[in-house]
Amino acid sequence: MIVPVILSGGSGTRLWPLSTPEHPKQFLPLTGTKSLFRQTVERVDDRTNYEPPVIVANAAHEALCRSELEGVDGWQLILEPVARNTAAAIVMAAAVVSRRHGGDALMLVMPSDHLIADEPAFHAAVTTGGNAASAQYLVTFGVMPTHAETGFGYLEAGAPLSEVTGAFRVARFTEKPDLAAAQAMVAGGRHFWNGGIFLYRADEFLAEARRLAPEITRAAEQAVDAAANYDIVRPDADALTSCPSVSVDYAIMEKSDRVAMVPLDASWSDVGSWDALAGLPPPLHDKGLIKAVNSDNCYVRTDGIKLGLLGVDDLVVVASGDRVLIMRKGTSQHIRQLASEADAV
Repeated sequence: MIVPVILSGGSGTRLWPLSTPEHPKQFLPLTGTKSLFRQTVERVDDRTNYEPPVIVANAAHEALCRSELEGVDGWQLILEPVARNTAAAIVMAAAVVSRRHGGDALMLVMPSDHLIADEPAFHAAVTTGGNAASAQYLVTFGVMPTHAETGFGYLEAGAPLSEVTGAFRVARFTEKPDLAAAQAMVAGGRHFWNGGIFLYRADEFLAEARRLAPEITRAAEQAVDAAANYDIVRPDADALTSCPSVSVDYAIMEKSDRVAMVPLDASWSDVGSWDALAGLPPPLHDKGLIKAVNSDNCYVRTDGIKLGLLGVDDLVVVASGDRVLIMRKGTSQHIRQLASEADAV
């Protein structure tokens, strides 16, 4: 049995204006009728293989989480009073999982805002990852790349694990490369996208975290230890505020000598930008409000106002409430600055 740990602290600013800090992308039905959060929960809502989920979320999103968890049994919420990145979030989750299930429990760590279309392939990869985690490796899943993407980090597959068929050592982590480097890595066939999905034994992860990131681990464990042991875990704000804000890759994974990688070929998308969303099959969301004439290769979405396009190509046009985004495809990486400045007007 594996304990799903779902990370839901993101603000989704790259999908402005639809995604906002008050209602970020994981709670939106971007690819169908269900939110990405709900799709993530349902992906592991199988009590023959998975325990009830542990969700780490922004305290301001408690009501959103509760609504999305309707009908799901046994869940636990860890509500962050302040965000301190993924290292602290996973340490807190590991402490809660150890408390409830024991230190030898396996925990599958997943972002709440990713799309995985091929679920059988996902579960098969998790089975392989569980074998590697049981052999005391810290497992990361390497997403099979479909193109040379400069917005993701990369994992280089090293030697195969002798103990586990289908798993490999991680030879190298590479942060977001330039286009030429990304093209060379994808062409070489040994590099995978770093999708931010992990599988650990709770005690093995905590041991490495205490060794490699003691300041983060100490503060995060103190924050959880100060909270009551209920379904709703409210970490101590003072302890968590003192915790450094660092990703789990920087703090632990890139420094550990116990990291293994399992390839994941499951039609994955992080749905991290309008460009990424524009590349997915469109849901029925226009309700007859969009008219396009002599306009090609445009992604258009509205939740209310009528939109008309005439003689334009390669645009993303999104209307949400009283906000409208018009951008050229391929410029998603710059949207955070626009969102900040637009909301300040």
